[in-house]
Amino acid sequence: MKQVVQNYKSGELAVLDVPVPGCKPGGVLVRSAYSLISTGTELMKVSEAGMSMLAKARSRPDQVAKVVQSVATNGVPATYRKVMGKLDSYTPLGYSLCGVVEQVGAGVDDVKVGDLVACAGNEHALHAELNWVPKNLYAPVPDGLAPRHAAFGTVGSIALQGVRRGESQLGDVALVIGLGLIGQLVVQLLAASGVRVVGADPDPARCELAERLGAAACGDPASPAVEAAVAELTGGHGVDQVYLAAGGGSNQPVELAARLCRDRGRVVDIGKCRLDLPWNAYYEKELDVRFSRSYGPGRYDPEYELEGRDYPIGYVRWTERRNLACFLDLLARGRVDVEPLVSHIADFDDAVETYQRLKDGDLKAVAVLFRYPEHAGEAEAPAVTVPAVRRSGTVPAPTRSAKSPVRLAFVGAGNYATSMLLPQLAQRDGVELSTVVTTTALSATNAKRKFGFAEATTDLDAVLGDKSVDAVFVVTRHSSHAELTRRALTAGKAVFVEKPLALTEDELADVLAAVEESGNDRLQVGFNRRFAPLLQEAGRRFGARTGPASLRYLVNAGRLEHGSWYLQQGTEGSRFAGEGGHFIDTASRLLGADPVSVYAVATSGTDDLQVMLRYPDGSTAAISYVTTGPPGFPKETLDLIADGKVLRLDDFVRAAVYDGRRKRWVGSPLPKARDKGQSAELAAFIKAVRTGGPMPVPLQSLVATTTATLAVQASLAGGAPVTLARAR
Repeated sequence: MKQVVQNYKSGELAVLDVPVPGCKPGGVLVRSAYSLISTGTELMKVSEAGMSMLAKARSRPDQVAKVVQSVATNGVPATYRKVMGKLDSYTPLGYSLCGVVEQVGAGVDDVKVGDLVACAGNEHALHAELNWVPKNLYAPVPDGLAPRHAAFGTVGSIALQGVRRGESQLGDVALVIGLGLIGQLVVQLLAASGVRVVGADPDPARCELAERLGAAACGDPASPAVEAAVAELTGGHGVDQVYLAAGGGSNQPVELAARLCRDRGRVVDIGKCRLDLPWNAYYEKELDVRFSRSYGPGRYDPEYELEGRDYPIGYVRWTERRNLACFLDLLARGRVDVEPLVSHIADFDDAVETYQRLKDGDLKAVAVLFRYPEHAGEAEAPAVTVPAVRRSGTVPAPTRSAKSPVRLAFVGAGNYATSMLLPQLAQRDGVELSTVVTTTALSATNAKRKFGFAEATTDLDAVLGDKSVDAVFVVTRHSSHAELTRRALTAGKAVFVEKPLALTEDELADVLAAVEESGNDRLQVGFNRRFAPLLQEAGRRFGARTGPASLRYLVNAGRLEHGSWYLQQGTEGSRFAGEGGHFIDTASRLLGADPVSVYAVATSGTDDLQVMLRYPDGSTAAISYVTTGPPGFPKETLDLIADGKVLRLDDFVRAAVYDGRRKRWVGSPLPKARDKGQSAELAAFIKAVRTGGPMPVPLQSLVATTTATLAVQASLAGGAPVTLARAR
């Protein structure tokens, strides 16, 4: 299928051929009929992409701060790869469309194939021929409503949510600053609610349009006409609400709002304008400044948007889906008219030219629609979530010539895969990147373009059935690791799965059942730190132990950003369940054994944990996993003490061994580039696949580390140590 994309690094716009998205449970596959260009939001993104790197940095200081923090935590090389990988990728455009349901995922019963729906979301309602849309981000189109009008559903919901935040009442007077697409819709919604509206915009054509659509008066914000209209309609008191629907870097809108708003009035920010509030003006009138967050309650909540968990109507009357349905109803009943807003309808194949004309100013428009070609019949869209039937007996591993390259398939192409694994594999001799599989079409296409995969697809079954694929990398979200690993093992593939291997004991049991039933134990989990050159060299310098050891491991994990999928503990497990295996495996590697018991306690009111591991020879390892430490402090520091010696590891950049007489640096005392072992780990895995030799880490050790990680939660729940021999 085709999709409109942009390269944020170069600014290039293109219509790409990308794989058809799979129809996952909880959503529908929609073939687009019309999609709407948001001439404000999207053109801002398009213009930003065309800036120099310095200008991009100045426009996004929040992202610059993240880069600085990443350098402190992960080092310059890893941060550079991550940032350049993100910049030099195609990103999607679009977030408002109308189309026809072509496939219905499991758990969806409110629409059927052939129904017309309006769709929302900058990850799901894209300028693409087909989109997978989760349940709470689409709404059925009322009978008789034209598809091109229903395509306004998302931007209409944005305007509607802004009006709701203003809490207007019959007889109120409101000022709308900025009469672009959102502003024009706000004018109509207010007028339909019995509110008298004054509009402000420097464009006379937009002012005239707003007056035709219901505004009492409009004018240039710099002229006295707007102030005079407000004085006449309010008796000199000022407007009840001001709706900021303008963009740009001028502070004029917020200053005008303060001047024309009544005492204790409301100012609602809908757009993205400069907000340097003049303190005296806002204080003296005690103005209530409010923000309107996109389409309504539920926005940016992954449980609502992705998992379909609705908010009870008795507690949240207007969610983003209910806003979408409400706006469609207003359109269908003629209370809002979007036809006068349609400045241009372009064929989807002309998307790049249309964006360029808008950017250059050749095409003056309030709203532009893409019209998609009609297709008969249903799309043959592969689904990646259909569970495979478990097979008994031995599944033969792929046969390959000793001189032929190792052919790899990747399931998932997120940040870690594209910044830490694929750059190294793409440059490695004797490796062929065969196929990349993702649930979103564009991420697979980006990985194919940047790393040289032969194929990009959303069809996992086809990859697992491809006998020429030697190994499968599972680099997806945590909740899918165990199931994807089980399926790949059953298909006879060698498997490299990022941590964690499993989130529950049942998931771990399913993986081990697949090993037993298939006879395929070719498994590696991404516990890369044991392969770190500095750690291995420090272990050699420390030498063999004669007595038990004490190991202390401080992990300064830091806080997560709001919206991070790591916070979705209901589906993705706790932070320690997802990451803790790294540290347990590192401790076990240094102590030369697997733990026999785990005891964990949590600090009240935080995610901080203290985990105590006991080993067969009496050694202990104490892991302090803290999220409340300062961001500038190193992430990982480790001390191993035994036989009168100390091994000190400082965040994988420096290490030393103290033997009571002197301090011996491992390598140079100067900090090195941080190397956490990914390169050596990949080399060991590829060698094992190529030669058929033992996997880099014994399966029993992988299982023991996973079991110990899961036992942390059990110990927290029970308040007592957990003996691992019984759990295993």
